[in-house]
Amino acid sequence: MSVESFDPSLQVVTVTPAALQHLRRQLGNQAGKAVRVSVKKSGCTGFMYVLDMVEQAGEHDLHYRLDEQIELLIDRDSLPVLSGTQIDLVREGVNNQIRFINPNVKDQCGCGESFSVS
Repeated sequence: MSVESFDPSLQVVTVTPAALQHLRRQLGNQAGKAVRVSVKKSGCTGFMYVLDMVEQAGEHDLHYRLDEQIELLIDRDSLPVLSGTQIDLVREGVNNQIRFINPNVKDQCGCGESFSVS
C-alpha cells in the first residue's frame, strides 16, 4: 500500500503553448485578469469544466503564473477532479476549441459536455 501526498507547489493543471497563446488573445491587454479553472456538477454524467476570465482569485484558489501576462487559478475544491489535467487548444474543421485532457475521467456523456471520475 502506498500513500500519496499533495504538494501545492507543483502545478496540477498544465497548459499547452497553443492554449496559452489562445488565453493571451482572450485576455488581451486586460491587466489584473486571470484564468480560473474549476468543475461543477452538471449534465447526465456528473461534472463539467468551467473556464472563466476573472479579475481576482477566490479565497480557495491556487495560483500559478503561466507567464508574465497570464495567471492560472485552480479552484482548490476541484483539485481531486482536475489533478493531472492538460488544457489544450485543438482545431476541429474551421473551429478552435479548448480541450481538457484529464487522466481522471472514467466516462463521458454522448455529447461530451459532462464526465465522471468515479
